[in-house]
Amino acid sequence: MFAGTPEPAVPSLDALLASRHDVVAVVTRPDAPAGRGRTLRPSPVRERAEAAGLEVLTPDHPRDPDFQEWLHAIAPDCCPVVAYGALVPQAVLDIPRLGWVNLHFSLLPAWRGAAPVQHALLHGDEVTGATTFRLEAGMDTGPVFGVTTEEVGPTDTSGDLLDRLASAGAGLLVATLDALEDGALQAVPQPTDGVSLAPKITVADARVDWTMPALRVDRVVRACTPAPGAWTTFRDKRVKLGPVALTDEVLEPGEVRDGLVGTATTAVRLGGVRPEGKGAMAAADWLRGLRLEVGERFS
Repeated sequence: MFAGTPEPAVPSLDALLASRHDVVAVVTRPDAPAGRGRTLRPSPVRERAEAAGLEVLTPDHPRDPDFQEWLHAIAPDCCPVVAYGALVPQAVLDIPRLGWVNLHFSLLPAWRGAAPVQHALLHGDEVTGATTFRLEAGMDTGPVFGVTTEEVGPTDTSGDLLDRLASAGAGLLVATLDALEDGALQAVPQPTDGVSLAPKITVADARVDWTMPALRVDRVVRACTPAPGAWTTFRDKRVKLGPVALTDEVLEPGEVRDGLVGTATTAVRLGGVRPEGKGAMAAADWLRGLRLEVGERFS
């Protein structure tokens, strides 16, 4: 039984469907409001699973008695899980013979938590990766089956990096299940050194502080692209920011001039922007229509 919810989990489901293993069912989070109309929409994993003709369950929580009874009835050998989005209680972890095998997008024990890719970018990691491990009641603490590594490029956004990790991680997940079925793999406890946490990045966290150095501004913007979206304010209105470019120019922190914005060190050049109430556009086009006054700043 496969458990997963967002788009980065879909490559793993596809890889499992193409593997020697039988995917008997899928569990995913319930339909959730999305878009400007906040209409209920199924998760990407649900859409893919239903297109493949699989049985799909959407319990409010895996501790629900009906879900546990159903899982006991189908008695899966293993439950691979990728970004499911809910904590699995021990009683449910114990049901499959080979346990729950989680694919996590970091090199554990680094970046345990909900936003490992974003935190890797925020902290300037040059190498990251994906890890398969046996799911436990703790937050990403279980013993490790396997890893794959990925270099972090200087212009990578979290979306870019997560796309690559989702693809590479899907292969790792299938290889892990192959080896488990063959009895050729033993989990190894995570080291006690090098533990770091990756809590969810909020909209408030994504606000750019122009008194930070340019390198930090660049990291914040890339880490928050595409979600939750880096932003600032200008003339008391919110402006979402796409990736920026580092320069050697010097302006006052927040000062906007010729497509540049000042930071605590050197200025950054704006790329794409999305002003409040408008669509995405090139920063140059937006700035031309503003009739900037000398000394105006992002706040």
